[in-house]
Amino acid sequence: MSEQPPIPEPPARPVAGAGPATPVRDALLARYGERVQVSESFGEITADVPPGDWTDLLEFARDRGYVFFDWLTGVDEPPDAFSVVAHLYDPVTRAHLLPRTRVPRADPRLPSAVGVFRGADWHERETFEMFGVVFEGHPNLVPLLLPEGFEGHPLRKDFVLAARVAKAWPGAKEPGESGHGSPSRRKTLPPGVPAAGWGRDTEER
Repeated sequence: MSEQPPIPEPPARPVAGAGPATPVRDALLARYGERVQVSESFGEITADVPPGDWTDLLEFARDRGYVFFDWLTGVDEPPDAFSVVAHLYDPVTRAHLLPRTRVPRADPRLPSAVGVFRGADWHERETFEMFGVVFEGHPNLVPLLLPEGFEGHPLRKDFVLAARVAKAWPGAKEPGESGHGSPSRRKTLPPGVPAAGWGRDTEER
């Protein structure tokens, strides 16, 4: 009986975030210099750039293998800015990249990413209506989830939760409200919760 040839071992699969981290970091620094800040956490690389480099960064990442667009969203950064961040994935190396930028709260505008990743379309529409970030060049920047005529941007931290006025919050919220004689403290309201009497002047008029 002839000997069977040995079965070759399968090639080792790349570990997510292990191999490409240094090459990607070096490539980002070589392209953007001091305009980019690169950090890594839990196998994910975050690249912060100014708004003017936003779409260029997305194209650069796509051309380096980060071809899977996962999501894009905004983050309210009081008192003066919003962050816009996307998640890209390289299906070959299984590496993750988070491109991120900041826009001023007074005029939150950013070039649309739809020309780079078509999948960014609805993500930008949602970020527009929830945070008020305008994506210039978007083909159809209209509300996606909120009803027609809705005013304001619900995911901004200064958005007033009018439901707290229309209907009292159930249960005891502060020490002493339970009726057990606990000492009371000065009540503070988190962002978005209106003060007592909010909206009553308008109703009386």
